[in-house]
Amino acid sequence: YILKLFDNLVAGKVKAGFEMLIDNFSIGIIGGAFAIFGYKVIEPIVSWITDRLGDGVQNLVSHSLLPVASLIIVPAKVLFLNNAINHGVLTPLGAADVQQAGKSILFMLEANPGPGAGLLLAYLFFGPKSLRPTVPAALIIQFFGGIHEVYFPYVLMKPRMVLATIAGGASGIAIFQAFGVGLTGPAAPGSFFAFMGVTAKGDYPGVILGIAVSAAVSFFVAGALFGFGRKSDDEDALTDVEMTKAEEAVAANKAKGKLDPQPSSSEPAAPVANRNLPSEA
Repeated sequence: YILKLFDNLVAGKVKAGFEMLIDNFSIGIIGGAFAIFGYKVIEPIVSWITDRLGDGVQNLVSHSLLPVASLIIVPAKVLFLNNAINHGVLTPLGAADVQQAGKSILFMLEANPGPGAGLLLAYLFFGPKSLRPTVPAALIIQFFGGIHEVYFPYVLMKPRMVLATIAGGASGIAIFQAFGVGLTGPAAPGSFFAFMGVTAKGDYPGVILGIAVSAAVSFFVAGALFGFGRKSDDEDALTDVEMTKAEEAVAANKAKGKLDPQPSSSEPAAPVANRNLPSEA
């Protein structure tokens, strides 16, 4: 975006033959300035936030209240902050635990595929009938592929469903904590297969049970919110419109979470014809 502003600023003002020189040097100077800004200004702020969140997580762990973290983690996931929470806070803290204990429960708080799977199963059995055919593919992608984003529209379409995923996440964490299980590294993506690949030796029963319990709790809470199918017929008329709005909301949240937003197609293109750079740059 800054390069675009710079290009607009110097458009038509560069002497013939100096275009490539200006283009290449502007990239280096602007990029270097932002690298320094990120290191000197952004990094201390992010580190402070991470330390405070880490202290909060440690307090929850020390008081055996780790399931309470689902009250923050689950709603934040739906707002597309899942990667920021997992890789920005929980993964660094979990890595410190691994150095001391060889495993960490913190890797499991956000990446557990159980709550999302339970919600999708509730949609399959009790949700609006017009949506049920879309659920099996989403369930496979979410649970086995580890792409949790596919169930976000189902929550945003019926915001009360976040209660089901919160309950599922908290119950799963409670099981993990009760059995003292953990992962040896981050499960990325949050797939069942990824979980099994980094589960600590001997912890498989507790990990599988925690995933299963979280899915079951999420399923039954979501089913209750759906009236176990009794309300689905009344909701069918609004389903298509709500689903479209939910998908648009997910796209908007994802766009806000990107560090390098692209200009919309309605904006004039930046005069970068003289930049002899790969398109990925």
